[in-house]
Amino acid sequence: MIFRLSQKLAKKIKVQPVVHADPSPNPYLDWTGHLFTAERSQYIILTNTFSLLSVIFHGRGVTDDNLFVLRALTLMKEYLSEDPFTFFFPRVIEPYTNRVFFSKSADRRVIGSMNDLISNARHHLVQDSLTPFRAAQRINGMPMSFLGMDTPERAFRRLRV
Repeated sequence: MIFRLSQKLAKKIKVQPVVHADPSPNPYLDWTGHLFTAERSQYIILTNTFSLLSVIFHGRGVTDDNLFVLRALTLMKEYLSEDPFTFFFPRVIEPYTNRVFFSKSADRRVIGSMNDLISNARHHLVQDSLTPFRAAQRINGMPMSFLGMDTPERAFRRLRV
């Protein structure tokens, strides 16, 4: 499993990835993470590199790589247990979580799309007072130019190993 980290997130969890990993042959195992704030609260957005499907969670208390991985996998499992994703985590992600690799984020198009997702997530977190889980649901339903105006939710369901 690959976690591509922004510089801010890598610094927060005290990881110094030195290489850019090649894309994972299993697109379900390639995620990009970034740290952002909304009204003085830290959040982490974890985005599937190929589909832009994202989960959002509080950054408070995530102080090292072990806590990051534990929280990330827990929230991914929780998010992907909802319809229409019920079988993805236990069948195509969880069997590969015993080996985690940290990489630098590489694709500027993904980072640019994540910045759009973060901007919308901030709005949902602050203006709409949504939980991180509900904010993630909202942004995963947004059409994205990176995906040819498809939504991250539909793009994730169409990924193939």
